[in-house]
Amino acid sequence: MTQESLYVRRKPSYSAKLLELAPESFKAFGEFNKQALSAGALTVKQKELIAVAATHITGCPYCIEAHVGKAKAQEASLAELLEAIAIAAAVSAHGVVHHAANAAQAYESADGQDLYPISNIALNGQLQHGNPDQFASFGAYVEQVLLPGHLNAKDKQLVALGSALVIGNAYSIDSFTESAKQAGVSLQEVTETLLVAAALKAGASLAHRVNALQAYDKE
Repeated sequence: MTQESLYVRRKPSYSAKLLELAPESFKAFGEFNKQALSAGALTVKQKELIAVAATHITGCPYCIEAHVGKAKAQEASLAELLEAIAIAAAVSAHGVVHHAANAAQAYESADGQDLYPISNIALNGQLQHGNPDQFASFGAYVEQVLLPGHLNAKDKQLVALGSALVIGNAYSIDSFTESAKQAGVSLQEVTETLLVAAALKAGASLAHRVNALQAYDKE
């Protein structure tokens, strides 16, 4: 017998079963999500571009479908969405690569040291000497996806910052916040990007309530 998909669509009444068990909490999240994705210093379209990138990091198919639809409603083109998704991929990889400094510390058994010293960013530069061609190609990759295209430079930096906040890598947050500031992103815009990232991380968990309920209801 073919197993039922874990991402099967359910009727609203099915997923609502969990909402009824914690109505105030779900209501509070719904209000936060609404405020986080409403127009402010950033437009709704900019926020939805950040959201689409974030959903591809959280891997929530429900969220991908919802926010692609919302971005499309804001007249975002498929080309713009694909650029946002490419940035999400590059920033995710950026976080992985920049953990190499932590790997070096672990390898050297550097007990008692701060796991995230600022000096680690410089250390990463030294680690590149181990395979310069590989690191150079990676740097070129990240640089390429951030070049203006269907999305302008500032919007790409906003998407990159939102992606960094979703993955939660301290080095990436430091790097992309600095880049965003240089691109003219204000502190208010940084704050709104942070809240979109927070809403999408929490939203991915809540969206999977269908899966939790489906698992609980198994015979």
